[in-house]
Amino acid sequence: MDLNFERHGAGQPLLLVHGLGGSVRSWDSIVPALGRARELVLVDLPGHGQSPPLPGRQTIAAHADALERFIDSNGLAGIDTVGSSVGARLVLELARRGTGGHTVAYDPGGFWHGWEIAWFRSTLAASVRLVRLLRRRIPALSQSRAARTALLAQLSAHPGALDPTLVRNELTSIAETDVFDGMLRELARGPLQEGTMAPPGRVTIGWGRKDRLLLPRQAQRAQAAFPTAHLHWFDRCGHFPQWDRPNEAAEVILKTVQG
Repeated sequence: MDLNFERHGAGQPLLLVHGLGGSVRSWDSIVPALGRARELVLVDLPGHGQSPPLPGRQTIAAHADALERFIDSNGLAGIDTVGSSVGARLVLELARRGTGGHTVAYDPGGFWHGWEIAWFRSTLAASVRLVRLLRRRIPALSQSRAARTALLAQLSAHPGALDPTLVRNELTSIAETDVFDGMLRELARGPLQEGTMAPPGRVTIGWGRKDRLLLPRQAQRAQAAFPTAHLHWFDRCGHFPQWDRPNEAAEVILKTVQG
């Protein structure tokens, strides 16, 4: 399977993996800052953006396998990795397997317990159903501060202030991702994310203090699974640091991967 990807900037390559329902456009807010220091490799996960879907179940293991094949086939062995949400879990899984180099994971899934799983699945599923119902109105709604606030309050600490183009791209991508439901089901039913004491490089786990999807208390569990990781807290930030704190998000990434 050939995954769609883009390259930007120059320097040592850096792989960026978006979250559930996202695409290569999910990183637009920090591409300029990162691209001045590194060559960015932005990939569409299977079934997202312009990448074809995986056959069968949409599991974390299957998607991690696809990313490993992508890395191998493009001569990117040892590449530093950055992920957001589901993408963050995937780059942590690659690190657990010993794949890649340094790793930055923003608000990764897979560290939930008990009722937090039902919260994650039910609230996200409800939000996606609404986005699909409003699909034809997304371009207009994205221009409205009130609409951005209503639609993205769970994901951003200040959704009304988000760039309308970013919001339009993200909501459109979510509405058009056919594997969304299958992947959400596998995430909720599947195993928790395992860790390692010996990743291939430095690991930074970042978490928004106002993440209303993956609650901040899950951050300590993630760090316990990856004991060598540095835990970075983003103040006044929701589920996506690259949305709410783009400058800081870029700085943390570069500090991790460049030492």
